[in-house]
Amino acid sequence: MAYTLAGCVALGLTGCGSVGAGVGISVPVLPGVSIGVGVGSGGVNAGVTAGSGPVGVGVGVNQRGQVTGGVGVGVGTEVGNSGVSLGAGVGTGTVLYDPDAPKPAASKPAPSKPANSASTRR
Repeated sequence: MAYTLAGCVALGLTGCGSVGAGVGISVPVLPGVSIGVGVGSGGVNAGVTAGSGPVGVGVGVNQRGQVTGGVGVGVGTEVGNSGVSLGAGVGTGTVLYDPDAPKPAASKPAPSKPANSASTRR
């Protein structure tokens, strides 16, 4: 179940844009796919993760409404017989969408030039 943790750790680290450490909890929903919550230097994230072995990738939403993506490597252990993993790892991530990002300025059309026709010349 370490693969579910790695992806969750990736979620916990997304938005920070650099390598850091985090802790996550995830619940497997399909083989190699989990729903989880991660906490890292980028804050709290919830989302979907996929992974194999100790490597995972994830996409989630953080507490500021940013959509984030990340990748991580982690180790974890199952908590009892619940199928839930808990552990720690390292990873990196990035913001894919930020609702508070400044909107790009609309480009202004080029000023139109008056028509230069024979009827306007005298």
